[in-house]
Amino acid sequence: MAGVQEQTQHEDSHNLAKNNKCDNSFSSQSHPTKHKRIHIGQKPYQCSECQKDFRYQTSFILHVRRHTGERPYQCNKCQKSFSQRVCLIQHERIRTGHKRFQCSEYQKSFHSKCSLTNHERTHTGQKLYKCSECWKTFNVRVCLIQHEKIHSGHKPFQCSECQKIFCSKLSLTNHERTHTGQKMHQCSEGWKCFSQNSGLTQHEGTYIRQKTHKCSECQENFICKGSLIRHERFHTGQKPCQCSECEKSVVSKGSLVRHEGNYTGLKPYQCSDCQNSFSEKDHLIRHERTRTRIKPYQCTECQKSFSHKGNLTEHKITHTGYTPYQCSECQKSFRCKASLVKHERIHTGQKPYQCTECQKSFSQKGCLILHERTHTGLKPYQCTECQKKFNRNSNLTRHKKTHTGYTPHQYSEFRKSLSCKASFIKHERIHTEQKPYQCSEFQKSFRQKSSLIQTELKPYQCTECQKSFSQKGCLILHERTHTGLKPYQCTECPKNFNRNSNLTRHKKTHTGSKRYWCSECQKSFSSKTYLIKHEDIHIGQKPYQCSECHKSFIWKSSLAQHQRTHTGEKPYQCTECPKSFSQKGNLTQHERTHTGQKPYQCSECQKRFSFIYGLAQHERTHTRQNLVIANAREASAGHSI
Repeated sequence: MAGVQEQTQHEDSHNLAKNNKCDNSFSSQSHPTKHKRIHIGQKPYQCSECQKDFRYQTSFILHVRRHTGERPYQCNKCQKSFSQRVCLIQHERIRTGHKRFQCSEYQKSFHSKCSLTNHERTHTGQKLYKCSECWKTFNVRVCLIQHEKIHSGHKPFQCSECQKIFCSKLSLTNHERTHTGQKMHQCSEGWKCFSQNSGLTQHEGTYIRQKTHKCSECQENFICKGSLIRHERFHTGQKPCQCSECEKSVVSKGSLVRHEGNYTGLKPYQCSDCQNSFSEKDHLIRHERTRTRIKPYQCTECQKSFSHKGNLTEHKITHTGYTPYQCSECQKSFRCKASLVKHERIHTGQKPYQCTECQKSFSQKGCLILHERTHTGLKPYQCTECQKKFNRNSNLTRHKKTHTGYTPHQYSEFRKSLSCKASFIKHERIHTEQKPYQCSEFQKSFRQKSSLIQTELKPYQCTECQKSFSQKGCLILHERTHTGLKPYQCTECPKNFNRNSNLTRHKKTHTGSKRYWCSECQKSFSSKTYLIKHEDIHIGQKPYQCSECHKSFIWKSSLAQHQRTHTGEKPYQCTECPKSFSQKGNLTQHERTHTGQKPYQCSECQKRFSFIYGLAQHERTHTRQNLVIANAREASAGHSI
C-alpha cells in the first residue's frame, strides 16, 4: 500500500507541474506558478529606485545590482568583478581561450552558446526582434533594446568629463576611454593596442586576411559585415542617418556624429603645440603629423609614404588604373567619388559653399576657407626664420626656400634653377618642345594637362563675341573688356584696373618697393618674375621663338605681339573710330586723341602731355636751358675774376 501511495503522489506532482492554459510541462512545482505570471501579467517585484516591475526574483536582484553597483562574482586572475555568474564564466573563457561552441558554416568558435546563436542568424538572415515604432528588425534582443532608446530619447548614462549622455553603459565606457586614453585590448601579433574589442578584432583580420564578406556589385571583399553594409550604401545611395537640425542625411552614424559636431561646436581634442582644437581625435592625430612630418603609410609598389591612410588608398588605385566613377556629361573617369562630385559641378555650375560676409559662392569647401581668410586676415602659417605669416601652407613652403636658397633642379643649358621638380619638368618642355597632352577632337597638343582640360571643357560662353572659357572667373575678366569695367582703383592716383593683380603691381610704383636685385648689374625689380626675365638678358636666354622667321624673344607676350606682324591681326579696335591696332598700348595712346587725356606732367613748368615720349622731348628743353644758364654763370664768374 505504501508503494502505491508513493506512486500516486509522484503522478500528482506531474499533474501539478503541467499548465492548463498552454500545455507546457515543468520539472518543479514552483515553475508553473512562475509561468502563470506571464498569462495573467503579474509582476510582484518592484524596484524602489526606478519603480520598474519584474516577474521573477532573480531578474529583480540583477536589476537592483545596477543601482547599488554590487558585483559579487570576481575573477581570480585579474580581480575583475561581475554582477552575474554567467558573465564571470564567459570572462574566464576569454582568458583561457576556450571556445567550445563552433559554427558549422565557417568553423568559427565562440565562448558562449548565445554568441553562437546570434552568429548563426547572420547566415540564415533571421531577425526575431522587431521594433514597434519603425518596424525595424534585429537578430539580437540587446540591439532592439538599444534601438528603442532612440525613439524614447532615454539616455541615462552621462560622462563626467564632457557631460555627454549615452543610451547604454557600454557606449559610456567606450567614450570615457577617449578621455583617459586607456587601450586595454592588445594585439597578440604586435604591440598595437585598442580601446574597443571590435577595433582589435578588425585589426587581427589584417593578419589572417579573412575577408569573408563580399560586395555583389563590385566584388570587393571586407573583413567585417559592418564595413560591407556601409560600402553597399555607396552603390544604392542609401543614407539612413538623418540630422535632427538640418534634415541632412548621411551614410553612417559616425558621419552623423561628425556632422552634428558642427552645431554643438564641441572640440575636446586640443593640440599641445598650437592650441588648435578638434572635434575628433583622428583629426588631431592628422594635424600633429603635419608638424612632425610623420608618414606611417607606405605604398608597397613605389615606396611612397603618406600621412593619411585615405591618401594611400587613393594612391594605390593609380597603379591599378581603376577609375570606376564616370561623368555622364563628358565620360571622364575618376578614381574616387569625391573627385567625380567636384567635376560634375563644372557642368552644373553648382556652388554650395557661400561666404557669409560677401555672399560669394564656391564649388569646394577648401576654396571657401581660403576666401574667408581674406575677410578675417587669418594667417595661420608662420615662418620660423623671419616670423612672416601666410594664409596658405604652400606659400609658406615657397617662402622658406628664399632663406635656404635651395633650388635642387637645374637646367644645364641656361643654368636656370627651380625649387620644385614639377616646375622643372614643365620648364624643360619649353626647350624640348615636348607636348605630351593631346586633344582627342582637334589633335592639338599641350605642354600641361591643365591647358588640355581648359581647352576640352569650356562651358562658360561670352554673349557678346561667343568666346568660350573653362572657368567662370576667366569669363568675368573677359566681359570687362566689352563693358570697360575697372572695379579696382588705386588709392594714390585715380587710375583703375580690371584685375586685382594689376592693381597690386601698380601700387609698387608709388611705394618704390623693389625687393628683388640682379646679382650681375645690381638692378632692382618689384616682382620676382621681372627679375627672372631680366636675368635671361645676361645669360642670353630667349626661350620663345617665332615659327615663321625663327626670331627669339625673352617674353611670351613679345612673341605674341611679333607674330601679329606676320598674321596682320589687329585685335584691339577703337570704339570711337574704326581704326584697329595690333598692341593694346597703341590703342590706349590712340584713345587719348579722342578723350584729350594728358596723364604725363612736367615737374618744371606743370605742362601736360598725352604721350610719355612727348614729355621726354619737352624735358630736354629744360635741360638745355639749364645748361645755357650754367655756362653763362661760369663765364660771368670768370670775367669778374
